Amino acid sequence: MTRRKPMPHSHPRVLTGDRPTGPFHLGHYFGTLQNRVRLQSEGAEVFIVVADYQVLTDRDTADRLAEYVEGLVLDYLAIGIDPERAVIFTHSAVPALNQLLLPFLSLISASELQRNPTVKDEIAHSRQSAVSGLMLTYPVHQAADILFCKPGLVPVGQDQLPHLEATRTIARRFNARYTQPGSPLFPEPQALLSAAPRLLGTDGGKMSKSRGNAVSLGATEDETATLLRGAKTDADRRIAYDPLGRPEVASLLLLGALCQGRDPRSFAEDIGDGGARRLKTEVIDAVNDYFRPIRKRRAEIATDRAYLRDVLARGNARANEIADRTLGEVLTVMGMRY
Repeated sequence: MTRRKPMPHSHPRVLTGDRPTGPFHLGHYFGTLQNRVRLQSEGAEVFIVVADYQVLTDRDTADRLAEYVEGLVLDYLAIGIDPERAVIFTHSAVPALNQLLLPFLSLISASELQRNPTVKDEIAHSRQSAVSGLMLTYPVHQAADILFCKPGLVPVGQDQLPHLEATRTIARRFNARYTQPGSPLFPEPQALLSAAPRLLGTDGGKMSKSRGNAVSLGATEDETATLLRGAKTDADRRIAYDPLGRPEVASLLLLGALCQGRDPRSFAEDIGDGGARRLKTEVIDAVNDYFRPIRKRRAEIATDRAYLRDVLARGNARANEIADRTLGEVLTVMGMRY
């Protein structure tokens, strides 16, 4: 596997985040969470927003929200996010974010929001009987979450690029309307596209919290084994890495290889003619070996809920400090200091 060059210590802030709609799974870990730990270790100041208000964009109620927020914080700490070096906060605890939303909304048209491909996809998969106004403003909420701390980079998946482009558009229009040439208030953050491979769920479909086809980070070793033994494969005893022709087998091989820091083709060669049974056994062992220290740390931290709340309180305080300062700058350049 290729190694990235170390990041210089002068690296700009990085903003990323998650909606608290359920526990993280292995796809989240290899898709984005692992990368956040890497960015932190390379010197980036990482901001992580728990976008609790955004849960309401595609559902009528936010069931078990407090439990999920706490679970996300627990997983962040378990995988190695350091609260002394990263800022973990909830959107709802930072009122200035919602004040930033108003001038930002004035800078983008309703038709632009309606054409946003990610919004259209969210609407198509919405759990609501009718599309709410909050759903339509989803990209602007994200713009406020991003721009308040003026990050240089935002790690995103391909499906989130339209949202980041909306953020860049809002930053550009705000600067053009309210600031002097050469003295922009907001940067136009760049996308940091993940090179992480996509893992399939145990049913061969998209790995998802809601489909029951994923292994959560907090799963026990026995639960992991049960889920992976039930994973969809095929009847060919010869195990080979063929993502197009044998996607389910390839996904399991990739998972095992990621856990061992190997190439999936090499992982497949070791299994050879062992068939699906041996493939699953090898992957189960690789996953449980890799996540054992993470799960041990998670279990230890989970016994101290007061610590989880303290981490969030400190992150919220830091986010409020920065957001209040940014809002003050916005009001000043808009001529709204009375």
